[in-house]
Amino acid sequence: MTLLKQLLPLAALLLLSIVPTETEVVTSVEQCNEFFLEQNPPNITTILEGGKILNQSRYKLICQTLNNTRTFVTLYDTQNKIPVFSAAKFNGSTSGRPQIPWMIEPQLEKPSDNPNMRPSNNSTNYKHQAGDQDYKYNIDFDRGHLFPSSYGSTVLKRNSTFTLTNIVPQNKDFNSGSWNKMENCIKCVLNEYCKNNSNIEGFVVIGAQPSNENLLNQRINIPSVLWSAFCCYRQSQNSWLASAHWGENKDDGPKYLQTKTLGELHKEWRIEFKTTTTLKLFCYTCIQKKYFIVQQY
Repeated sequence: MTLLKQLLPLAALLLLSIVPTETEVVTSVEQCNEFFLEQNPPNITTILEGGKILNQSRYKLICQTLNNTRTFVTLYDTQNKIPVFSAAKFNGSTSGRPQIPWMIEPQLEKPSDNPNMRPSNNSTNYKHQAGDQDYKYNIDFDRGHLFPSSYGSTVLKRNSTFTLTNIVPQNKDFNSGSWNKMENCIKCVLNEYCKNNSNIEGFVVIGAQPSNENLLNQRINIPSVLWSAFCCYRQSQNSWLASAHWGENKDDGPKYLQTKTLGELHKEWRIEFKTTTTLKLFCYTCIQKKYFIVQQY
């Protein structure tokens, strides 16, 4: 009996060691920081400061996972049911739009559920996130990707962007117009100029500013502004390149979005990128799908 009592704690310890404890909806940015430059997430006033999520009951960090592979990270607002931002490491892009079902994050509804994203159930109104039926019959807004599928370097990475936790209601003209031009310009810069030891390498963070009370189907916040930022190391010039863009989520905006600095993004929207690297602005314009460097300093 004494021997049995001695073995019971050991058996319990061994049992715990084989039970999967990892969760992809995490409480600390440190658990999924490989998608940020120098492992430093942005500071977003009242939401994420110093790598700490200030209201963990509302904002959830998702290590976006498909087929047991992490591909990017999203900070998700379970109240507004849209992402605050999605961030990823850029290693090249591919063409083609996947034909796959829209997915959701199971652990937002049940923390102990499987960490892999799964197809949305069309008959379910999810309590903590948007579902497929929230967007299905809408004609005024696109399902606007934050991290674009075209930024994925593999089929798996492209497919993983089709989770509704990476989506906001985006005005159709804005999505197909100035925002699409900006995405293509940044993709070109990343592919052509962001090379380290001949490998394409950059970091992108794309986010949304929620509106006051503008809702899709009385459930999903329609953001007033979308913003995007990137930075990368250009080995051939021994320099760092970075820029930011933002635009109003409406149908009568400018043809092109102006290139801004990361400092201007912080000043305008209180979104701050902290890094030990000296960042240089990489300015460019997009005219008939041609890309020109305007100035670098």
